[in-house]
Amino acid sequence: MSVFHLAFNVTNLAEARAFYGDLLGCSEGRSTETWVDFNFFGHQISLHLGVPFETRATGKVGDHMVLMPHLGVVLPMGEWQPLADKLTAAKIDFVIPPVLRFAGQAGEQSTMFFNDPSGNPIEIKGFADMDAVFAT
Repeated sequence: MSVFHLAFNVTNLAEARAFYGDLLGCSEGRSTETWVDFNFFGHQISLHLGVPFETRATGKVGDHMVLMPHLGVVLPMGEWQPLADKLTAAKIDFVIPPVLRFAGQAGEQSTMFFNDPSGNPIEIKGFADMDAVFAT
């Protein structure tokens, strides 16, 4: 199994720990005073103190313009729905609230977009059939 690694900047490690660790439920790995690793749903993200990526709403998906670049993960619906419920209950300021898109089509999925405390955009997708993730 391959594990994806992405390193990016955040402005505050304490806020990042609360968001990724406490809210999203990602377990913390190694860290120093200037960075921290998290198990982001089976993948490694390394959050370093610094200036986050510049993002722009240039990605047209369905009826929405989504922020690019963005970090994301695809989850089975059994994991996606409880996370969507948890984030909704926590009153996350969604860019795109939990929604089903491409209903009845190849690649039918649920999705939600939100930002971390440093403004880094995140998309979490949910698939009822994980074999359909790459369906055309």
